[in-house]
Amino acid sequence: MLISASVWVVVFVALIAANLPFFSLKFFGFFQFTKGKTLGLRLVELVVFYFLVGALGLFLEKRVGQIAPQAWQFYAITFTLFITFAFPGFVYRYLLKHKS
Repeated sequence: MLISASVWVVVFVALIAANLPFFSLKFFGFFQFTKGKTLGLRLVELVVFYFLVGALGLFLEKRVGQIAPQAWQFYAITFTLFITFAFPGFVYRYLLKHKS
C-alpha cells in the first residue's frame, strides 16, 4: 500500500471510529444497558477507539518502513484531532432534537 493511501485509510477509519460511540446504542456494539449509554461510557469508548486507530496507524507505518519516534505532543495533537472528528456524532446525539 502506498504511503499516502495508508494515511487516508487511517484518517477515514479515525473519522468512523470517533463517531461510533455516539451513533451506537450498545457499548462497543455488544453490551446493551437498560438505561442506555451515558456520556461517560461513550467517552471510554472514544478513548479505546483512539488507541485502536493508533494501533492501526502503527501497523501500517511498520509495513511501510521504520516507525518514527514520537513525543507526547504527537499524542496530544492526534487525540485532539480524534475528538474533533467525534463532533458530528456528539451533535447528533446531544444537541439535535429527536422525534420521540
